[in-house]
Amino acid sequence: MKSKLSAVALAAVVVAGTAAAAAPASAAAAKPTRCHTADLKAGFATGGDAKPEMGRSGKQTQAYIWFTNRSKRTCTLSGFAGVDMIGAQKTDGTWSLARSAKKPETIPLGPGDTVDFSITLLPVAASTPQKEKFVPARFLVTPPNETAHFTLKWPFGGQILKQDGATHPATYLDPVGL
Repeated sequence: MKSKLSAVALAAVVVAGTAAAAAPASAAAAKPTRCHTADLKAGFATGGDAKPEMGRSGKQTQAYIWFTNRSKRTCTLSGFAGVDMIGAQKTDGTWSLARSAKKPETIPLGPGDTVDFSITLLPVAASTPQKEKFVPARFLVTPPNETAHFTLKWPFGGQILKQDGATHPATYLDPVGL
């Protein structure tokens, strides 16, 4: 399949009347463009050591969300996903997670490749007063630089310390690939 760039270059050679041979489109490999929501699928990593330890209150743990490139082209992800947690309690509402201070990298994803990112959580005991805990139900996950999101059901149970208004909350996310 010819790229627009090689088609323009070939047209310029023909118009100029030059007898030079044009390079095949595959030789002029274009830099991959970013992944769009439609190119991806997403989910929680649920196997073995990927599960957060929600029963250990007062100690941070990690959950992981993955993105897999389901398109037929290589694309890149760079930055932070947008993550909004929707709570199971009437008082929970929606919590937009803060970002860590880690610097994002550009991650190339070939067709079928997967990358993840971590969410650090601070679980609390079930006996914690309702106003101090957030009970996750669903996560709205938006890939970096996109506006369309995935809706993921929280599969791990438990509750976390409610710090949705904190400047430096103990629940936050890292960039994709880190």
